[in-house]
Amino acid sequence: MFILSLTYIAPIEDADRHMQAHMDWVRAGYDSGLFLASGRKIPRTGGVILSKGDRKAIEDLCAADPFTIHGIAEYEITELAFTTVAPGYENLRA
Repeated sequence: MFILSLTYIAPIEDADRHMQAHMDWVRAGYDSGLFLASGRKIPRTGGVILSKGDRKAIEDLCAADPFTIHGIAEYEITELAFTTVAPGYENLRA
């Protein structure tokens, strides 16, 4: 399991200009089965994606995000292995 934390490194107006392309990229991540949940940080300084899969595939996917390509955001990728989860969330365990 991975937490993909993206932080804006460009003005929010630049992020807004590339938001549609980024959201198309996010949808493709869901379609591929790699993304489980995503959303904005509050305050709006970036976003977070909960993902599963192979680390190399995740790194390659993050490199292909229009936000990365256009210098809008940087990713921090944290790998984790859940050992205890609430009922209904068993699919999050390593």
